Amino acid sequence: MDDLELLRREFSAEEGTFFGRLRPDLVWDKAAFGRLEQAMRRVCAAFEGRDDLPRWLVEGFWDCHDWVPGWTGHPNFPRPEPPEYYEEAVERLRDLQYWFVRGESLYLPGHEWKDL
Repeated sequence: MDDLELLRREFSAEEGTFFGRLRPDLVWDKAAFGRLEQAMRRVCAAFEGRDDLPRWLVEGFWDCHDWVPGWTGHPNFPRPEPPEYYEEAVERLRDLQYWFVRGESLYLPGHEWKDL
């Protein structure tokens, strides 16, 4: 599956995706999040500097940054991982949204993204 197809499935919250489990089941699927954020990174790199961003992608990146922290930040949301993991994940979503929308990364070329 290519990255755009994966993101379309994610942003539509299809079954087996990060968003597909996050909202209805209140499950932060760590493996699915990894697939999502890695695809987002590759799409950011592919679209870097472009002015013609597809609306569905902009909306999806926006939702990742805007909606996920509020939903998962609720005190009753199950958080089996250490708090630092969620803080880093939310920061990653913010950084990816910035990169996608602004067309340039906050980081220097060659930056090594830490696996979450």
